[in-house]
Amino acid sequence: MFSKAVVKYVKSLQVKKYRSQHQAFVVEGAKSVLELLQSDFEVQHLFVTESFKQEHTAILAKGFKYDIVTEKDLVAAGTFTSNNAVLAVASMRKLQPLRLQEKDFVIALDDIRDPGNLGTIIRIADWYGIEHVVCSDTCADFYNPKVISATMGSFTRIKVHYLNLPEWLEQHHSKYKIYGASLAGENLHHMQLRPEGIVVLGNEANGIRPEVARQVNQLIKIPAFGKAESLNVATATAIIIDNFKRNA
Repeated sequence: MFSKAVVKYVKSLQVKKYRSQHQAFVVEGAKSVLELLQSDFEVQHLFVTESFKQEHTAILAKGFKYDIVTEKDLVAAGTFTSNNAVLAVASMRKLQPLRLQEKDFVIALDDIRDPGNLGTIIRIADWYGIEHVVCSDTCADFYNPKVISATMGSFTRIKVHYLNLPEWLEQHHSKYKIYGASLAGENLHHMQLRPEGIVVLGNEANGIRPEVARQVNQLIKIPAFGKAESLNVATATAIIIDNFKRNA
């Protein structure tokens, strides 16, 4: 059973301020935690049910510190409405500054506020083999529990960098092709695209900010065939990246 102090600590990590203070975050559910245990993240502690322990004895035997708790304990401490498996506390990863190579392909996100969208975009990046995602400092926090959950384990493989996006793009403007998703852009289906450069996607409601758009040297759009006004930004990301990758 969790002690009150442990529950308080785990719950505090649901808040960005305390995640930053402790340099730690929470991962919930069997799929995500199993990915965590096989990654380069440092795992501080595991809270597992008896059934999870029995099913994953081999991986737990690799030296991970864990306590056996009940499903009720996991739900009380975490964010899931049901969790019959495991909850982990891990240390944040310290990233090296991002230095692009000549033919790198990077997703850049401008002011993506919804944690579910950010998590799904990270999962999309993983699916298409894109290692780096760049975020403006106004994007949702990578270590938000909802982001981690939405990645379905892809958070262990994708490196997410937070920085001043307009300044960063300006530094790369002359050397890399910078694409920006916009309704005023050129039809993707009429373009010969290669998976190189930087693709910028903007805020769910407002699109790319003007100071970011000024650094873009090619606006692109997904052609519409029906009457919907817009696409979810994560859906749009998948469609756009697929168009870049299809001729790779």
